[in-house]
Amino acid sequence: MKLVSWNVNGLRAIQKKGFDEYLKQSNADIFCLQETKLQEDQISLVTEGYHTYWSFAEKKGYSGTALFSKQEPVSVQRGIGHPLDNEGRTVTAEFEQFYVVCCYTPNSQEALARLDTRMDWDEAFRSYVCSLASMKPVIICGDLNVAHQSIDLRHPKANERNAGYSIEERNQFTSLLDAGFIDTFRYLYPNREGIYSWWSYRFKARENNAGWRIDYWLVSEELRQSILDSTIDTETQGSDHAPVILYLNA
Repeated sequence: MKLVSWNVNGLRAIQKKGFDEYLKQSNADIFCLQETKLQEDQISLVTEGYHTYWSFAEKKGYSGTALFSKQEPVSVQRGIGHPLDNEGRTVTAEFEQFYVVCCYTPNSQEALARLDTRMDWDEAFRSYVCSLASMKPVIICGDLNVAHQSIDLRHPKANERNAGYSIEERNQFTSLLDAGFIDTFRYLYPNREGIYSWWSYRFKARENNAGWRIDYWLVSEELRQSILDSTIDTETQGSDHAPVILYLNA
C-alpha cells in the first residue's frame, strides 16, 4: 500500500507546475494534501479513480486539506472538535482496518505569537487521535509544523526559539509519540542526516539544503511490523515542501 502526503502550498499554483501528472504517476492508494488554499468552487483537479474529500478554510486562499483514496472509506470526518476547525486543518477517513488522518498543524508564527493556540491545538489533536486509536490503528500524515530533534533541521541552535523548533512544540510532539505513535521515517532511519521536507524560499535554502523535516507519516504501534518504507521525495519541485511517502504492508 502506497500513501503520499504533500503540503502543496496552493493547489492552483502547483497545478501549473505539473501536479496533476505527479498525482497520476504516483499511483498512490491514498494521497493527502495540505495548504490547498482554495474553495470548493475553485477546484479544477481531475482525480480519476479516487474518492475525494476536502476540508476548506472559511478564510479564502488559506490553509485547507484534502484526502484522495482509491478505496471508498467507511466514513469521513472533517475537524477534531476544536475552534481552528474553521481553518480546514484535518480530514479523517475511516477504513475497515485503520483510520487515516490528514493534518495541517497551525504554525506558531513569528516570535511564537500563536504558541498558546498551537499548544491548545496539539493537546486537542493528541486527544482526538488517541480516541480513534482506542477503536482501531491510526495513520497520521501531514505538515505537523515541528522539527522534532536537532537532526531534523539544518541549523538547530539558531532556531531554538523559533516557530517549529521551540521546546514547547518539540515536547508536544514527544507526547504524541509517547501516546503510542511511531515516526516512520526516523524509526527506519534513526541516524540519517540532511534529509528534509521543507525549505524556506529565502536565502537559497533549498539549493543549500538548509531545510527542516516537518512533514510526517506516523502510525499506531500496532502497525510497526507493517512499515515497509518511509521516504521523502526531495527531488520533486513545485512547492516549498517535498512529498513524503509511506509504504505499508496493509
